[in-house]
Amino acid sequence: MPTITWSSLLTSAPPDPLREINDPGCQQLVGYRTQMDTRAGSCEVTLDLQPQHLNRIGVLHGGIVATLLDVVCGNTASAFFDRESHPNLVTVSLNISYVAAARSGSVIAKAQATGGGRSIAYVNGELRDEEGALLATATGIFKRVRG
Repeated sequence: MPTITWSSLLTSAPPDPLREINDPGCQQLVGYRTQMDTRAGSCEVTLDLQPQHLNRIGVLHGGIVATLLDVVCGNTASAFFDRESHPNLVTVSLNISYVAAARSGSVIAKAQATGGGRSIAYVNGELRDEEGALLATATGIFKRVRG
């Protein structure tokens, strides 16, 4: 059994609660960045807007908005179940309200779990521009997938 000394307690750094998530597939295609805070059980998704993210009238495409909100709400739901192991889940329902348009710069999605149980989590999310203006809101229901 290892010996714990005061000097080892003072010199060992606590684990970093912030961690980047790099998933293959959609994240690589769209280009967003996902950061989890395991201490707070929260997630932040950031996207630097590029021409491929815009629709034909030059504003952020609604499908990209939905993707960002699904990712941030889903990761927050996963943290609701277990902040360290990041369990798998599926989206049961995602309702989005589009509030304003973005044409350039960065957008940031954040979410908060509002409740749930052993296998279902309820989450609210927001997408804002880099100045903090609200672009869209979401409410979602997520189911933990075991096995």
